Amino acid sequence: MFFNETLEPENMIKLYSIGAFPMADEDGTIEWYFPHVRAIIPLNDFNIPRSVKQLIKRKKFEVRFDCDPMQVIKNCAKREKTWISEELIEAYERIYKLGYIHSVETYFLNKMVGGLYGVAIKGAFFGESMFSFHDNASKVALAHLIYHLVERNFKLLDVQILNPHLEMFGAREISLEEFNELLLKAHQTETSFL
Repeated sequence: MFFNETLEPENMIKLYSIGAFPMADEDGTIEWYFPHVRAIIPLNDFNIPRSVKQLIKRKKFEVRFDCDPMQVIKNCAKREKTWISEELIEAYERIYKLGYIHSVETYFLNKMVGGLYGVAIKGAFFGESMFSFHDNASKVALAHLIYHLVERNFKLLDVQILNPHLEMFGAREISLEEFNELLLKAHQTETSFL
């Protein structure tokens, strides 16, 4: 099998650090994308929907950080059409071992029912994917991610592509110029995910 050199850990971190992200096509080919219009959730101007706040207050789900990031990635890949190929999962495992992959997981009756994962580099979190096997489980995970990143002084939450689910949380599109300014601030910020 042809090995994609861009999936070497060092190359992945370099590409993520400039704002690129990988996706596998239907035939398994992995391409890196660098759109000129970027989607972010502003960490100084986000929105947590009232229904999600109520779920958090009621403690319907138990929320954990980094307990099983690889399982979160595999769960995110469990859909009819996915951009997370086996090759990408293996690549994520390599950078997980180096401390770059992080997850927020939601559990119901001690079973993982939702979550999200991404790549953290200095003060930037590059959100990759989320899954939900229970109503609102991924929304609760996203709310906890936002609160956590604010508390840890992160400067950028990149969500790649805008969708209605993310818009509920205040996600919006910005220019590449604005994105690069946030990325610079993030790279100048000394923090860690945990």
